[in-house]
Amino acid sequence: MMVITLIEKVYSFLWGDLFQIPLPGGGSVGISLLIILLIPTGIYFTIRTRFLPIRLFPEMVRSLNSKKGKEDGLSNFQTLIVSTATRVGMGNLVGVVAAISAGGAGAVFWMWITALIGSSTAFVEATLAQLHKEKDPLYGGYRGGPAYYIHHYMEEHQGKKKRYSVIAVLFAISGLICWCGISQVISNSVTSSFENAFSIPPIYTTVILVVLAAVIVLRKNATVKVLDVVVPIMAVCYFLITVFLILTNLSSIPGVFSRIFEEALGIRQVAAGGFGAVLMNGVKRGLFSNEAGSGSAPPCAAAAAECDLPVKAGLVQALGVFIDTIVICSCTAMIMLLVPQDQIEGLAGMELLQTAMRYHLGEAGVIFIAVMLFLFSFSTFLGILFYARSNVAYLFGDNWVSQTTYKVLALVMLFIGGIAAYTFVWDLGDVGIGLMTIFNTVILYLMGGQALRELKKYEAARKEQKKKN
Repeated sequence: MMVITLIEKVYSFLWGDLFQIPLPGGGSVGISLLIILLIPTGIYFTIRTRFLPIRLFPEMVRSLNSKKGKEDGLSNFQTLIVSTATRVGMGNLVGVVAAISAGGAGAVFWMWITALIGSSTAFVEATLAQLHKEKDPLYGGYRGGPAYYIHHYMEEHQGKKKRYSVIAVLFAISGLICWCGISQVISNSVTSSFENAFSIPPIYTTVILVVLAAVIVLRKNATVKVLDVVVPIMAVCYFLITVFLILTNLSSIPGVFSRIFEEALGIRQVAAGGFGAVLMNGVKRGLFSNEAGSGSAPPCAAAAAECDLPVKAGLVQALGVFIDTIVICSCTAMIMLLVPQDQIEGLAGMELLQTAMRYHLGEAGVIFIAVMLFLFSFSTFLGILFYARSNVAYLFGDNWVSQTTYKVLALVMLFIGGIAAYTFVWDLGDVGIGLMTIFNTVILYLMGGQALRELKKYEAARKEQKKKN
């Protein structure tokens, strides 16, 4: 009980409101520690990169063409697929629904703004991961991430070689705790949606989910091959369905955008004291959907890329933030906001999203969302185990015993989460990602100059190349 109480206190410290900022009209904005860390970091690097997400967007897309040199390495495009697998998860469905339910349509606008500044943070951490990557003797190719660039920074700072660095160890442990917690949330969400859509008892869905996951993750290099197929299919299907719904409701679109901007800028909300809910729900959803700054998706995926210039890996991961929040999260928002208010009044979570899809496409819509949630969640599970490889190797060395042990532990958590929801473990997962964010954002300020220098060199070379052409 004492351990649970401690975790709940740490959770409250990381995610709860540290202080309130009063607003006109009687409302207030609650500011959490993670907001204090991530938003200023995003703004700082957006300014230092001279608004990279807007200025270099064409370069982000061009960087996808970077070819890999060796058979066992991953291309930039493959690492984008892996990072998109974990970013495009339940947060894009249930999380966006929760943000709009609590903060209204205006939350969508603040999600977009958060994605723009988060792209700059993702660029910096991904470029650092690429600069400090190491060869992976077990799986082939490369590995890395914050544990590795933190370790290298501490070695350089202290002027001697070390087997471990305390902060790097704490980051690696936090990551493994977080990803085990996420495994539970994944299976619980999938079994709930299948029960609602098909009346399938949770135990059957759980067993199929775990067996399918085990077949893939316990094979040496099956994870990336499966994600290469699953992620593009699920993202494109979800995007095309949303485009279809937009085209069939074209006359309503101006009203939807008008509502988003009006509520975002608080024209009515400030007067009613609700602006804080609009702002914070949009910001929080944007931050924790795209994962920029947490040290999870962008750096862990970027380190595995084999590309000629580290900046290209950074640009690709910055593009990943755009795909996650501007494209996929906006799809969910449109699906909801195109439904008349009276149809979804009083609903929340998965039930709200399934009701919205029932309005658009009948029972086929409910089935579609259940299948999408399964694919989004399943790809997230595969992605987090891909990231876990690097942290496990940093903590326990290069051996199959520790790698397999962690995979089995994650599969056990996947099974437990499918048959029962333990909020304590979910809180543990949130504590893990919160601690990762603290360690990672601090080191980004200390090491970010390396990424910015690489960017300057890259842009100078591009300018020279254009002159010659």
